[in-house]
Amino acid sequence: MFIDKAKIFIKSGDGGDGRVAFRREKYAPNGGPNGGDGGDGGDIVFVVDENMRTLMDFRYRRKHVAEDGEMGGNVNCSGRSAEDLLIKVPAGTLLRDVETGSLIGDLKHPGDRVVVARGGKGGKGNQHFATATRQAPHFAQPGEKGMERWIEMELKLLADVGLVGFPNVGKSTFLSIVTSATPKIANYHFTTLVPNLGVVEMEGGRSFVIADIPGLIEGASSGVGLGHDFLRHVERTKVLIHLLDTSGLEGRDPLEDFYKINDELKIYSEKLVNKPQVVACNKMDIPESEENYRIVAEELGKKGYEVFAISAATREGIAPLLDRVYNLLEKVKDVEEPVEEILDLVYHNNTSDKPFTVRKENGVFVVEGRLVEQLLASVNMEDNDSIKYFQKVLRKRGIVDELRQFGVKDGDTVKMQELEFEYFE
Repeated sequence: MFIDKAKIFIKSGDGGDGRVAFRREKYAPNGGPNGGDGGDGGDIVFVVDENMRTLMDFRYRRKHVAEDGEMGGNVNCSGRSAEDLLIKVPAGTLLRDVETGSLIGDLKHPGDRVVVARGGKGGKGNQHFATATRQAPHFAQPGEKGMERWIEMELKLLADVGLVGFPNVGKSTFLSIVTSATPKIANYHFTTLVPNLGVVEMEGGRSFVIADIPGLIEGASSGVGLGHDFLRHVERTKVLIHLLDTSGLEGRDPLEDFYKINDELKIYSEKLVNKPQVVACNKMDIPESEENYRIVAEELGKKGYEVFAISAATREGIAPLLDRVYNLLEKVKDVEEPVEEILDLVYHNNTSDKPFTVRKENGVFVVEGRLVEQLLASVNMEDNDSIKYFQKVLRKRGIVDELRQFGVKDGDTVKMQELEFEYFE
């Protein structure tokens, strides 16, 4: 089964806490602080694995959590930083943030990688907070929290050539002849419900990848049938082979089919209909095909299309068609097909310009934000040195200035999480 969409939960590792520790050697029973720093948490990294073909594995494992950094040790020893968590995906995978819908990764080639969540930084040990007047700090900095979010993955086939056409025009048969692929083939509509990939091997070591895109129908660009799912896989192909049934055995007009398919491509994306496109009139082994082929070749030839007469059943005309397609690929092989501009490939929890906010609620000044969380986690309100450090940070990081702008006065109540205190200059 071909799985082309999956949604998973990811969380980068938390940073390890800094350690509160003091030298306690035999000849220095009251030595200075020597608490080590915490290690960094692991990043979440998506990387292309050329051996993967689908997103099926992610149906069964939807939660991916990186390791936390280790807590700092004694004797100035830093905690171990966690290894990054590598999530392997097939080439052609798009990564989107579920909450915002923004594109955060477009992984096309083997080895491509993108960091979607940075691990939290490790906290500083109490050795960093020693000063001439504060020689025995009983507090340390906690590690930053990792980032967590839901990611939607979407796999777009990476093929050089896309086979398009109405259902039952012979695309699966064509693919089975020109490649070693073995798609399901039968004489009824919508036999192909998932894209099939194959490699065309030609003389002289020439080759290219071709994808049998499931049959399109009128209204596909509006989502009729499996339209959007099918059209998604056409976007990155470089050349299109438009297969037409010129036999007329099913009462279809090949010219009408041609225009309908191209209308759907154009409505879905202007760039699709502007891709190099060759027309292959199939089933030429059937006598009734001759007249339809003449009409199609005459009209589409005037519009600049190259029209080939082929028979997937007898392999008639296949070689010239493949030669022409390969020559077209040589001209467009360096053309990139970005899905959309990626503004930021790395997401992190510390992206806010302002690490705290102040608001007034029922006469109480409430201070919130990640700076508040980190500060309260690092201080020890039972220790005078720690309280002085707390007050210094409030001033240094602009919290006091912000409170003044909100009109705080001596004696007013300030709340930070569960901590409430009276404000005094």
